[in-house]
Amino acid sequence: MQTPPFSVSIKRRSLLVGTAVAGATALLSPLRALAQGYPERPITFICPWPAGGTADQSMRALCLVAARALGQSIVLENKAGASGMIGTKAMASAKPDGYTIGQIPISVTRFSQLGTLQLDPLKDFTFLARTSGQTFGIAVKADSNFKSLKDLVSFAKANPGKLTYAHAGVGGATHVGMEEFAMAAGIQFNHVPYKGGAEALQAVLGSHVDLLADSSSWAPHVEAGKLKLLATWGEHRTARFKDAPTLKELGYNVVVDAPNGIGAPKGLDPAITLKLREAFRAAVASPEFKQVADKIDAPVLYLDGPDYEKYVASMYQKETLLIDKLKLKELMKN
Repeated sequence: MQTPPFSVSIKRRSLLVGTAVAGATALLSPLRALAQGYPERPITFICPWPAGGTADQSMRALCLVAARALGQSIVLENKAGASGMIGTKAMASAKPDGYTIGQIPISVTRFSQLGTLQLDPLKDFTFLARTSGQTFGIAVKADSNFKSLKDLVSFAKANPGKLTYAHAGVGGATHVGMEEFAMAAGIQFNHVPYKGGAEALQAVLGSHVDLLADSSSWAPHVEAGKLKLLATWGEHRTARFKDAPTLKELGYNVVVDAPNGIGAPKGLDPAITLKLREAFRAAVASPEFKQVADKIDAPVLYLDGPDYEKYVASMYQKETLLIDKLKLKELMKN
């Protein structure tokens, strides 16, 4: 009996499908094998900030838990300098084999456009996780005449450019955040840049500058009664300083939390990428990390790799507008 023509077509299609599946399986097998064998040796984690700082503390806590999940040690290496850009560049330039990863400061979206970082944050990273933010705020000495942010704004409006504030460097989160607030409030400050938050803090404590714009370096001094916290910059009030209002609730649409993230060089194998994403997802959710985050007033702001990449792209667009509005390129030349 002759086989109908459509049966031959079905057989041919089945053969083609079977061949395609076999081919796909052959392609996936090396990836699976690579993921199963990874990591075979210690992983280097580049932290672009000095040892002992808040970023260093949070990254060490994450690496400790992630190492347990991966079954291999993660060695943290501090490569500080240039507002975090030296270490970030070193990580992006490393071999994409999963054995060099590191922290990505969100300020890469600004410094890459300002020309101080020679890489493209939208193309030169493999994004693994957004982890936690920072608590920024405006603080004054305890004996200051400013009892509230309203007092400060009123004075600044009557005396344009007279108020000085200390920050940790031109183009950094504290400088840009403070200028963004000034724009929203319709006031003008005289900014005084320092080499870091520690120097900026001492300038205010020594009465050399009127205001401090910084992350939570002010926290122990506020608790000790040496400084007064007028406002924080997050989406919500911080539990530790719940009496301090946010800029947003005071009517200024400014939120600055500068989330930290973790990434690897571009071109990382998808199987290894997935394994690292899962390890750091577990690390961010761990009680060990939460304890450290609470200690340094770092709100947990977790995003998985693909969502973190979208967030960085949106921040890049926001920074493009801010750079233009604040004339940051001109300021960087001064």
